[in-house]
Amino acid sequence: MANNLSPFAHRSILGRAVKDAFKKLSPRDQLKNPVMFLVYLSALLTTALFALSLFGVSENLVSSGFTLAIAVILWLTSLFSNFAEAIAEGRGKAQADSLRSSRRDVTAHKLSDPARREAVADVPGAALRRGDFFLVSAGEQIPADGEVVEGAASVDESAVTGESAPVIREAGGDRSAVTGGTTVLSDCLVVRVTQEAGQSFLDKMIAMVEGANRKKTPNEIALQILLVALSIIFVLVTASLYAYSLFSANQAGIRNPTSVVSLVALLICLAPTTIGALLSAIGIAGMSRLNQANVLAMSGRAIEAAGDTDVLLLDKTGTITLGNRQAAAFLPVDGCTEEALADAAQLSSLPDETPEGRSIVVLAKEKFGIRGRELTDRHMTFLPFTAQTRMSGVDFNGTEIRKGAADAVRAYVEAAGNPYSRQCAALVDEVARQGGTPLVVARDHKILGVIHLKDIVKDGVKERFADLRTMGIRTIMITGDNPVTAAAIAAEAGVDDFLAEATPEAKLEMIRKYQAEGHLVAMTGDGTNDAPALAQADVAVAMNSGTQAAKEAGNMVDLDSSPTKLIEIVRIGKQLLMTRGSLTTFSIANDIAKYFAIIPALFMGLYPGLGVLNIMGLHSPQSAILSALIYNALIIVALIPLALKGVKYREVPAGRLLRHNLLVYGLGGIAVPFLAIKLIDLIVAPILALV
Repeated sequence: MANNLSPFAHRSILGRAVKDAFKKLSPRDQLKNPVMFLVYLSALLTTALFALSLFGVSENLVSSGFTLAIAVILWLTSLFSNFAEAIAEGRGKAQADSLRSSRRDVTAHKLSDPARREAVADVPGAALRRGDFFLVSAGEQIPADGEVVEGAASVDESAVTGESAPVIREAGGDRSAVTGGTTVLSDCLVVRVTQEAGQSFLDKMIAMVEGANRKKTPNEIALQILLVALSIIFVLVTASLYAYSLFSANQAGIRNPTSVVSLVALLICLAPTTIGALLSAIGIAGMSRLNQANVLAMSGRAIEAAGDTDVLLLDKTGTITLGNRQAAAFLPVDGCTEEALADAAQLSSLPDETPEGRSIVVLAKEKFGIRGRELTDRHMTFLPFTAQTRMSGVDFNGTEIRKGAADAVRAYVEAAGNPYSRQCAALVDEVARQGGTPLVVARDHKILGVIHLKDIVKDGVKERFADLRTMGIRTIMITGDNPVTAAAIAAEAGVDDFLAEATPEAKLEMIRKYQAEGHLVAMTGDGTNDAPALAQADVAVAMNSGTQAAKEAGNMVDLDSSPTKLIEIVRIGKQLLMTRGSLTTFSIANDIAKYFAIIPALFMGLYPGLGVLNIMGLHSPQSAILSALIYNALIIVALIPLALKGVKYREVPAGRLLRHNLLVYGLGGIAVPFLAIKLIDLIVAPILALV
């Protein structure tokens, strides 16, 4: 689903955006954006005034050509605003089309008794209802969202996630959810339907990525109310200026030099049209960036909350550590050499295909050049690890080697009448205090030493957490390890706090505690036991590979099922808020320059002293008005790429970031229009002289 292609680089997206820009000129669409609706009404008014001028009905204060120019610029301003929103929607619509093309109505093998695996009928997938059971075999598309109740199979989810590697879905555990529209590659599954047609995960994805169900967020609504209030104020100011101009002209005994067309131009230039035109595009683009990261947000509120999050709950495994413990050292005891310990350890690990077992063999080879014997040696008998024995090992030529948990190996040694090594006991405690996992190795009922298995902290994680701390975000590691191990890993990773031996109740209590203190909390989860905490968190990212309960409890779904995605989501949320704030600052700062362009042009006829305000040295009142309006329209187009891409976010303190953005977008918002309006005036003035 991820797509890094710029909307401007894709002709189909660009072409559709141009068409949609004209479609959005309907009054119903324009009413959704009050600020731009004011521009729309102004365009209608100036168009009507131009039409009247053709029949000799006009103010005789401005030429019909000038009125037409104002009308055209206002219509272009509306179109540019529509285009900004349409181009932001373009990528989502392209993604939605791709998803629709991958979805087809397939036949479902509906079961009456899931235990018998006998299809009672073949029905259309759309006819399945919540609670129904169906059988799906290799090569068939899964007809509906559901929960696997029997079987295990390899499933191709590329139609949803964009990842070509198949995944395993099986009954029980945290990988039992399947998505309609994905394809079974091997074996077969019995599935219970959890979502009916039209409410499936794929349907929700299509609706969200194309923006069809995008609701305005609370901050967006608040900002729009502010913009509407400013627009109303400017309407009242403009109306009062016309009345004041009329009164002053009558007092002076001259004709009022201020036309309705000019006052309309003043109103549009002073209204916050730049941010009004881009506000919707900024929100849609933020959702699109989240979609490109393969995260589906169930609401716009979620991504906005991500930007305000100041507490992150992060799983240790897969997020902070690599997820697989690795052999770090061989620690011999009681006179045994390190090489002898390594040889015994690698022999007992030869058939062990777990990452831990493979790492023991690799470490023995790297340190001592020890290579394992052939597994086909008829004199070698391997004992696999079991939950009951908690040991594994090998017997050969009358020799026994055992490797496992310290208490299990101790029982094995003492059962033969041998004492347990005190030096080994001390090493086991030391390894545990360091956050590692000790595996004890024994040969012929005698302790050889300890293997130190270590959770490997990911490269760069400590620096990443330091950046988050700079941003004012508190990081908390969630783990099932004991407190001693958890404390050691937390110290190495550089997190602010940890929750050891985490239970669903403990996670829920911690989230509520931070929320009661006024914090916004984000977390990830994939299991049914994570559902209560996900439902409580402000930003709850469920893994797509997880259970249906987790996905229903969360307000975001990570299609890649990557625990580290939460940090990226927070960055995207903060970037959205920054972009909106920066462009709002730039838009309002623009009004200062436009004020100096239009006010002198409008009222110098009544008050010649206002000429001192014409600091840009604009050629004439008409060129000043046209230049300001043209700039007002063009700046919308110029800022569309920034609205789509977002303002670059940096991990620095909030105060420093605010000062930087005020400097760039505040002072920049004042300086840029002064230069641009002057440049446009140099182009417009000669043209007006020829007309």
